[in-house]
Amino acid sequence: MEPIKSVTSKTVVIDLDDIDTDQIIPARFLTTTTKEGLGKNLFTDWRYMKDGSPNPDFVLNRPEAKGAQILVAGRNFGCGSSREHAPWALLDFGLRVVISTEIADIFFNNALKNGFLPIVVDETTHAWLLANPGAELTVDLESSTVTLPNGKTTAFTVESFARYCLLNGLDQLAFLTQHAGDIADYEARTQ
Repeated sequence: MEPIKSVTSKTVVIDLDDIDTDQIIPARFLTTTTKEGLGKNLFTDWRYMKDGSPNPDFVLNRPEAKGAQILVAGRNFGCGSSREHAPWALLDFGLRVVISTEIADIFFNNALKNGFLPIVVDETTHAWLLANPGAELTVDLESSTVTLPNGKTTAFTVESFARYCLLNGLDQLAFLTQHAGDIADYEARTQ
């Protein structure tokens, strides 16, 4: 997992509420257990026409979206069924952060565990972000702030263990294996 300390990027906006995990990565693509290659199927039913050609009207297919690492989405992003494939697809596409006023709990936790940063902001900041697609932001996980182009900052919170793991590029298993020696010592002492 790549550490996330700070991300400076333009935004891409999908101003829709209730984007569920089946829209993010449809169930028919859940046959893999690897993270690689899922980005091509991100929002596939919106990104592609029936004949498989790119939908020119979908925001991620537009030239101005190229290289964006920050997605601004409507309320209740990531609702629906639990699937780690959703943050995997977002990451494989090149996104690192999603910002909304509300992010579904299961998606929020899956995202944090897989190196994708979900951020909840206030209504005023969110309204500004929705109205200004392509704005360049700096998301600083170390200070837990989002800096807008005018210099205004908005604070966000991330649970301390998840924040530690993201800053250090660790998933939960990698965190545990870092302490394998301590675990073995404890087990030896308690037997």
